[in-house]
Amino acid sequence: MGKYFGTDGFRGEANVNLTVEHAYKVGRFLGWYYGREHKAQVVIGKDTRRSSYMFEYSLVAGLTASGADVYLLHVTTTPSVSYVVRTEGFDCGIMISASHNPFYDNGIKIINGNGYKLEADVEQKIEDYIDGKTEEIPFATRENIGRTVDFSAGRNRYIGYLISLPTRSFKTMRVGLDCSNGSASSIAKSVFDALGAKTYVINNEPDGTNINRDCGSTHIEGLQAFVKEKGLDVGFAYDGDADRCLAVDENGNVIDGDLILYVCGKYLKEIGQLKDDMIVTTVMSNIGLYKACDKVGLHYQQTKVGDKYVFENMMENGYRLGGEQSGHIIFSKHATTGDGILTSLKIMEVLLEKKTTLGMLASEVKIYPQLLENLRVTDKKAVLEHPAVKEVIEQVKEDLGSDGRILVRESGTEPLLRVMVEATTQELCKEYVGKVIETMKSIM
Repeated sequence: MGKYFGTDGFRGEANVNLTVEHAYKVGRFLGWYYGREHKAQVVIGKDTRRSSYMFEYSLVAGLTASGADVYLLHVTTTPSVSYVVRTEGFDCGIMISASHNPFYDNGIKIINGNGYKLEADVEQKIEDYIDGKTEEIPFATRENIGRTVDFSAGRNRYIGYLISLPTRSFKTMRVGLDCSNGSASSIAKSVFDALGAKTYVINNEPDGTNINRDCGSTHIEGLQAFVKEKGLDVGFAYDGDADRCLAVDENGNVIDGDLILYVCGKYLKEIGQLKDDMIVTTVMSNIGLYKACDKVGLHYQQTKVGDKYVFENMMENGYRLGGEQSGHIIFSKHATTGDGILTSLKIMEVLLEKKTTLGMLASEVKIYPQLLENLRVTDKKAVLEHPAVKEVIEQVKEDLGSDGRILVRESGTEPLLRVMVEATTQELCKEYVGKVIETMKSIM
């Protein structure tokens, strides 16, 4: 990770540690970098948080001042930006979003011309420019100054693409959608309606400050209650920029990313569309997923946490399905990033083809109790390297043996250490997580 860019772009509290000056300089650099040999064309999308407009205008000012033409998708999802970049021939795309973070945070995600997350070496060049370590970039003048173009048609083409993917009508299905008062609010319902579903929607009235607030994939209890109350067949919850999806089965139970990987992976294996019968997971995936995969001959690989690393593994090996427990699921045949709405469509495909319920399909996986706690720290590495912290982590590993595991890692987007324990009971999870957290607090 760099000084500003983490595993998911440049993220921080709006006008505190991510400012309009930062955004302007990012735009200045990208407009120049991609415009060295031709007039750069950049597409921008944003989520619904209040500061997204401010950052959009700052980026546009920087890009056009460097000579780039900027195409505005307006409020849309991160995967739609990726889709438009790679299908419409743009030099790069920018998504203004802090994903699942609260409304006062925001972020700048940069997507290269292939629809992938921007290369680390280019991110480093942007950081050097922000910090004044490189020469000043010349301003475009006269007819070389860039312009802005309304490009809502690009978002509409993405919606059409999603609608084209399912091969069966959804007309027999009653579906609940939690749009998290975010980007999915402008897309998800229209897709499901077009496919014939009886669609019930909550949290699709964004006001700039209610994105992710007690809703969406990070607060799925509202959708659980809604599915049970309405007697729905299935529910889907997205995060702020709709690159994540978690599901709720017909009984109101949460179907997380691990269970989605199992349900979709097993189905793709059965129909011969899963290369090497392989799914790609992260180190956060539950032991129960792997035990269930072993029973049905589904193979798996692990990467570091972050859909960026999952995708890199998939591209390197040609794998078709991968993702994270948090709901970033990548179907590489159709997308180059996690796509929440696409994920919900692929789950619908399995339900309709198998003629059964999501609860029945997911019941084959016995999830081990798991507890994750975050601790806010000022120096992540110093805490992790402290001898007392190392000692308590090793002791917990020894105590758990083969009946569980502990994972302690740095957040890639926030000043947090994450402590996760899996064990045979929730009480043991609490005990061991508590030991590690208390040790960390004692040395701070």
